Amino acid sequence: MAHVIALALSDGVPIFELAAPAAIFGTNRSELTTTDWYDLRVCSPANARVDAWFTTTTPYRYDDLIAADTVIVPACHDEALDPPLDLVDAVRSAAERGARVVSLCTGAFVLAAAGLLDGRRATTHWLHAATLADRYPHIEVDPAALYVDEGRVLTSAGKSAGMDLCLHIVRCDYGADVANQVARRLVTPPHREGDQSQYIDPTQPRATHDTLGNVMDWAISHLGEPITVEQLARHGRVSVRTLHRHFNSHAGTNPLDWLNSQRVRRAQQLLETTGLPIEHIASHCGFGTATAFRRQFRRLLDTTPDNYRRTFTTDVVTPPAR
Repeated sequence: MAHVIALALSDGVPIFELAAPAAIFGTNRSELTTTDWYDLRVCSPANARVDAWFTTTTPYRYDDLIAADTVIVPACHDEALDPPLDLVDAVRSAAERGARVVSLCTGAFVLAAAGLLDGRRATTHWLHAATLADRYPHIEVDPAALYVDEGRVLTSAGKSAGMDLCLHIVRCDYGADVANQVARRLVTPPHREGDQSQYIDPTQPRATHDTLGNVMDWAISHLGEPITVEQLARHGRVSVRTLHRHFNSHAGTNPLDWLNSQRVRRAQQLLETTGLPIEHIASHCGFGTATAFRRQFRRLLDTTPDNYRRTFTTDVVTPPAR
């Protein structure tokens, strides 16, 4: 049976936060998985408004999301960030049943009102992070993260960060190769780490973007080789300090962490699509030793390469019961 995702809309929901999960989960992509794809169900009050332009017509109401496997709550429309009580109650009931619960942007206020974020790390759009922290002091609010995965409860920042989180969910359920194929079809970057910053510095000159892009392109084409930060700086014809500043401003991370994340991404695809031994994958992705590979893989994905391969080989791929 397909994994049921309930998209829980409130009246006035912004159109982008509705469109992103609908595009990712609502189109049947079972040809990529060789198994079922998600069963997306839009749950909303009757004739709920989408932005200021049109209203929804759906057979599913808030009571229907309680039985879903995953509940996604897009942005809360209310300027006071005061979510409707019937939606809060339904989301809480779904979580009590064992559903995975996800918020996009200010949808985090719904999860917070339901008590699902207490004692957890969470994020929302940076403009509203201080309000979330003040209103719910038991939440560890991270105002900079693109998204936060706390296992059964996941939160994201606004707009494109919601797309990042949705692709992260596909990656968790079906593996990196399927998620990357979905991203390519949507013409969007396949993977941004959740801990990358919501902020970039728009005051940097265009040459900075070109320099960083050239450095990244060169590194990705040489992942199998030992690469140091000093080499990256020399390739970009900048100092190490300047390179760090460029990465922090435009990628929200440092050069070494970015490089390791690229290596782990390539390793994920090799684990899913080949039978290469772990030692060969470690060498091919530039980790040098299997020990270093396993350490970085666990640090970034909280699992081992062997367990990942068993879970996400292309002939056995089904969304887990979360």
